[in-house]
Formats: sequence, C-alpha cells, structure tokens
Amino acid sequence: MHYLLSHSPWRAILILFIVTGITVGCTGQKSGEEEPLTDSNSPLHALWPDYPVQYRPATEEQITETLTRVYDYLNANTPMVLLEAGTENEVTDIPGYSGDTEFEAGDFRLVSYEWGVTYAGMQLAGEVTGDEKFTKYSTERLKFLGDVVNSHHVKLENNSELKTPVESLIHPRALDDAGAMSAAMIKSVTAGYNQEEDLDWLINNLVGYIHNDQFRFPDGTLARNRPQDNTLWLDDMFMSVPALAQMGAHTGDKKYFDDAVKQVLQFSKRMFDEEKGIYFHGWVDGMEDKPRFHWGRANGWALMAKVELLSVLPEDHPGFEAVREQLHKHILGLAKYQSGEGRWHQLLDKNDSYLETSATAIYTYSIARAINRGWVDEKSFGPMVLLAWNSVSNQVNEKGQVEGTCVGTGMAFDPAFYYHRPISVYAAHGYGPVILAGAEVLDMTKHFNVGINDSGLQVYGRK
Repeated sequence: MHYLLSHSPWRAILILFIVTGITVGCTGQKSGEEEPLTDSNSPLHALWPDYPVQYRPATEEQITETLTRVYDYLNANTPMVLLEAGTENEVTDIPGYSGDTEFEAGDFRLVSYEWGVTYAGMQLAGEVTGDEKFTKYSTERLKFLGDVVNSHHVKLENNSELKTPVESLIHPRALDDAGAMSAAMIKSVTAGYNQEEDLDWLINNLVGYIHNDQFRFPDGTLARNRPQDNTLWLDDMFMSVPALAQMGAHTGDKKYFDDAVKQVLQFSKRMFDEEKGIYFHGWVDGMEDKPRFHWGRANGWALMAKVELLSVLPEDHPGFEAVREQLHKHILGLAKYQSGEGRWHQLLDKNDSYLETSATAIYTYSIARAINRGWVDEKSFGPMVLLAWNSVSNQVNEKGQVEGTCVGTGMAFDPAFYYHRPISVYAAHGYGPVILAGAEVLDMTKHFNVGINDSGLQVYGRK
C-alpha cells in the first residue's frame, strides 16, 4: 500500500492512526485517555474519525476473501440438476428423456437476467484472481443449460405442451429473457471456456430475438407496451446493448454495433436528465408529464450498458466517442449523489430513501472499469470507487449473502413505490454486481497506485 503523506510535521502521527487503526471520536479523546486532545497538544487535522465503513483501500486479500465467500454460498445453493417434473428423480440422460422436467430448487434460478450477470461476474473473477473455481462456476452451468436447451428445443417442436425449465431461453418473450444470458454465453465462448457448438443455437436464438423480434419505436428504439403502450424502461438498455455488442465482436458484423450504439444514444436522448446528470427510470410516449423518478438500479443498468459496449466497440466506430462522452456525463452525475457511507440511495436524489447495495455494486464495477480502460480519470473517480467497494463489501454477510438489495421493481408513477420496495438477501440482483465489482476493483488495485493520505482515499497513476 502506498501512503501519500504530506504535512511532514505530523506525518508520524498520521501513519500511527492509519496503520494501527487508532480511532478518535468526535470529542477528540482517544479510548482510555483522560486528557482530551486539544488544539494546543495535538494536530487535530490528523485525527482519525469514526467512519461507518473501513476507510482505507481494500487489499487483494480482502477483495479475494469477499469474492470467495460469495462464491461458496452460491456454489452450494445453485445446483445443476435436472429432475423429472414433480419428483426427486434426476435426469441423467438429458437427450434421451422426453417427459416434463424441472431444475432442482436452490436459492436462485439458473435462468434469469440476474444470473446472466452472475455468470459474467464469475468469469471475470476467475480471470482477475487466477482462481479457476470462479470460471468453472459459470462454464459448467452454461454448458448444462446448453445441453438442456439443445435437447428440449427439438422436443418442443414435436410436443408444444412439454414443460421445461428453459422455456424462456427457447421462446424468449422479453428482453429480460434474452440479453444478459446471451451476453454471458458469448463472453464464455469468446474466451474459450465453453465450446461454440454447445451454445451456438442458443446465442443466435436469443440475440436474434433482441435484434429482430422485440417491439420497437418507429426510430428503432427497443420499447415495451407495459405498464402503458409505447413505454421505455431504462433497464432495457442493459437487457439489450451488451448482448448486441458482444454479438458484434463475436461475428464481426457491424450491424450489431450500430444497433447497440443507437440504443444508448436514443434512450439517453429521451431519458437522461441533463440538469442532474442521471437518468429517469421510465418514459411513456404521448404522456405530457412523464414520470421523473431516478431509480438507483436502473441507472446502474444504463451505466453498465455503456461500459459493456465500450469494452468491445472498435474505437474507430463513429459512435464510440458519443457513447464515451455519455458515460462520462453519467459518472459525473452519479458522483454528486454518493452518500458519506459509500452507497447510493434507492432514489438517487432522495436522501431519505434507503441505501441500496446492488446499484452501488454496479456503479463500482462500471466506474472501476472506466478507470481501468482509460475512459475517465482515476484521480477524479478512483476514490469514490474505493469508498463504494468498502461499503458494498460490508454488505456481504458471513454466509456470503448480499444484504441491502432491492427486490425486482417495475416502472412506477409515485415515489412511495420506490421508497418501500422490500430488500432481501434472496434478491438475485445483488450477486452478479458484487462479484463484478470486486473483480474490477481488484484489477484496478493491481494496475494503479492506491492509498490514503490526509486528503483521503487516493488513486494516483498506473504502476
């Protein structure tokens, strides 16, 4: 760890406070001391306050331990077992079984957009830590899903009444069904973890739905007809853009890049609040006074969509700079709303709404990646990432469960809906973002000097 200590007369005292963890309360008196610290006997500017989160850069050991705790919990509670429906009998010959099936129940579903994020997070964690257990978590489950789909989609052509737990992958009906799962699959195939023949039909089916079948506005913007006709959900920027971007990189076909860039810019034109620098959650065509709620996780999905696109978009693509600039504007906006505890609020601009973990984890991952890739300045935004990670890691309990995550949330028209959404350790939205955040912050600490001085947390140049 690097310490950038200035004000040399008090350097030794500040080092003592930081290294030993001596804590001084608001009274200016150390625990166990009778004599108060005063302006005449102490350098008051160097006193170490009581922070609600650890206030020092996370170490490689701390990040890896947190990731491992989450992995251990998920690996034990997301079994890869196909059962005969209504029984406890495992289907071991997947291609040869023609009856109804279901997955053995765990704490989370193996097929969901939340778990698409988790698969991508596990892959990244494996790459950054060098520990193959993370990568295997993703690789083995995607292979398992590919086997089930490759068997069942043929059977469904002959028996439309067949019940299968992969119905949403075979017949996607929303962007939620297609985007995150297919993006994770393409990443795995591109990296060589999964074989293309195992996932090829599935990838083409899901990305084909996004590119060709999902409802759109006349200008091509991906939209929904709920809760009202001609509605945009900010979430859908993520449920589409990363998959389109990955497909562009995977196939070399520019049309997917073009579509992904178009989505980011056209969503942003309608939904980005220029005054606040953050996005509205929903937008309804034809509604004069549109809903104006800045929901935290939806802003996370939009931020991550831009980061995922820039990660594979060729820099000479005509839309690259426009997307990068929109990313920068969004990060600037978010910086204004980070709480002193490190997390962001459920409604970003409403400090009396609760602090929420999944949105914070998404911001942590996305901004750390923007720093790592050189899209934004590490000195300006690195400290907020370090503080955010400290806060996120504090929400991972001893079991490896992620606390403080809002459950699934629709687009609403009143603030109470957002204020009072439940939180749960079984809200799947928190796990992939926490893994992604830890992996990307770990990568940042490997390539940048991080430390603390009497001006706070610092990220200051590449190693």
